Amino acid sequence: MWNSITNLRLLSPSIPAIVKIILFFSTWIVVWLPAAIVLARSLKWHPPQPLENKKLPLLASLYLIVPFILWATMWIEDTSFVNWGWDWQPAVLMSLLRGLGIGIVSLVILFGLQLTAGWIDLKKGEISTETGEKTINFWALIFNPASLLTLLLGLWISATEELIFRGCLQTILQQDYSILIAGAIASFIFAIAHLIWAAKETLPQLPGLWLMGMVLTLARIADNGSLGLAIGIHAAWIWGITTVDTEGAIKPTSRVPEWITGIAAKPLAGAAGILLLLATAAVLLLI
Repeated sequence: MWNSITNLRLLSPSIPAIVKIILFFSTWIVVWLPAAIVLARSLKWHPPQPLENKKLPLLASLYLIVPFILWATMWIEDTSFVNWGWDWQPAVLMSLLRGLGIGIVSLVILFGLQLTAGWIDLKKGEISTETGEKTINFWALIFNPASLLTLLLGLWISATEELIFRGCLQTILQQDYSILIAGAIASFIFAIAHLIWAAKETLPQLPGLWLMGMVLTLARIADNGSLGLAIGIHAAWIWGITTVDTEGAIKPTSRVPEWITGIAAKPLAGAAGILLLLATAAVLLLI
């Protein structure tokens, strides 16, 4: 096996980027499959049944393998995590925090405008004695133990996915393609990969997921090749949308078609969510 890996390193410069990507994912799946089968049996999950609350253990087992796959890929490619956009410099942390801010503000604008327009309504909240309108304590919604745990999970998931898609894959694809074409391919794979967990729910989100990948590619470009900004924005979106969804904080009012607010209450499956991504891209072009 070691001889095979060594031969891959020697042959790497002559192997097409797409073939490298296929080898990357094939290796990842083969290594993960035994753990996935054991977990699926213990969770009594039989594809294509919905995962529901069984997703996290399977996702965790899949992502725990990532460091080993990335280290092996890094050695074969004779590169480093720095070339993929990650190092332990303070500037990366500052970019990450800046990305969190951009992501949170974008979600506040998205949900705030829809609430103001009457497209969505609050499912939870208290009736104000002064105005008679329902209000919600967003600070209590966001800054509670469950939500903070979601933030930590969001940071882990976003860091893992950004290292894979905007770091490793993007850099490898740029060996054969321009930065935008490489980003488009990596974003397509990023979108398709979400079908593993919930194909029916994910299908309407595929265009939004692809565009999200392109926005995060733009974030890396805007951050001079660093992944900090992309990780922060990605984590904020995971945190905010998951928290709102888990807490059941909002609901569509049916004043506008579902494709505007998001099919099945998924922002990336609606025009409003697409506009959010485009607006974020515009901000990234300006910074």
